[in-house]
Amino acid sequence: MKLDLFYEIDVPRPWPGEFPGNQKAAEQQAYKEALEQIVLGDQLGFNTVWLVEHHFREGRSHCPTPEAVHGALTQLTENIKLGFGVTLAPFNFTHPARIAEKVATIDVLSGGRVEWGLGRSTPMEQLAFGVDADTSKAQLVEAARIVSGMWTSEYFEYESETFSMPRRMVTPKPVQDPHPPAWQAATSMGSSVDAGSNGFGLLSFSIMQPLKQMAQLIAAYKDAAANAVPVTGVTNDRAACYTLVHCVEDEAELEENRAWESVWWWYKNIAEFTLEWELSHMPQEQQDKLFPLLTRFSEGDLDPKIFNSYDMIMIGTPEQIVEKMKKYADCGVDQLLCYKQFGFLSDESIKKSMQLIHDRVMPEIAAYTAQPANNPALEPAGQA
Repeated sequence: MKLDLFYEIDVPRPWPGEFPGNQKAAEQQAYKEALEQIVLGDQLGFNTVWLVEHHFREGRSHCPTPEAVHGALTQLTENIKLGFGVTLAPFNFTHPARIAEKVATIDVLSGGRVEWGLGRSTPMEQLAFGVDADTSKAQLVEAARIVSGMWTSEYFEYESETFSMPRRMVTPKPVQDPHPPAWQAATSMGSSVDAGSNGFGLLSFSIMQPLKQMAQLIAAYKDAAANAVPVTGVTNDRAACYTLVHCVEDEAELEENRAWESVWWWYKNIAEFTLEWELSHMPQEQQDKLFPLLTRFSEGDLDPKIFNSYDMIMIGTPEQIVEKMKKYADCGVDQLLCYKQFGFLSDESIKKSMQLIHDRVMPEIAAYTAQPANNPALEPAGQA
């Protein structure tokens, strides 16, 4: 299992001072620290850095243009791969030619280091851009087919009921032959199976679901990937997931670093966001199930340590982190995306965490052989 980095560029409130200077200063500091941390990650041997594309988020995910950040990273890093996690693919978000152009440009500037993820986001962003949720899944697949065609054809033209493109030369062409591998963000069983069937890598998470549920999604994905009919020119059968990761020499440092407070902030933020923007667009049954839990989280009625005890996140000493990561490898995770910059963690503590992972975690994981027999997806129904 390879260890990656995952960045949303979190800028948690409060922002000291008055608007707009306070927001500007906080965002500029977050970007500066993120770039420095990623450069360190390159030096320490992390495999890939993934940057999200999210719009209009508050506190979490102040990263709407990952291609701009990746442009800087092409010149600041040497070996680490540059992952789009993701490009928003439905047509009202981004014209396919723009996706082809910006992703290929990063591949050229980096010497062929791009991993290309596709996603369709959630109602809050879809509504703002006029994206139809019901057709967004089909548009994602069609966009992947179009973009890969633009990369592999000298001239490209296309006509369908949903998209029209006159004959044009799309430039530049990517370094990788025939093009960077594609991944799909997937949070449900259906989307995971679709990703496998279409020959996309899987971008999933453990941060919002029990490990057994994540393992079941990966198992279904792998089954589908074994019989993939690739949409693009590259077949990708890797499964990746992201979660919060913070490593300390001694557990006493967790309080000093405000680690548990930062975990609490992350879950509270996602609960508030879901209640305000997402819940009303979910099926009623799902609303009824989630509302009491989200309300508790948004009001701060939660012990953040419980998520760590269930291995949904990775907070602890190197020895504790190693044991958690082994469980993820057993679940079939090929790449673990370490979400490092979250909440109120200082830049110093994040860099120290990265160094500890390099020194005392990476060697253990590199030497570990996954034990499929320990995969919780194989446990009988009803067993924890």
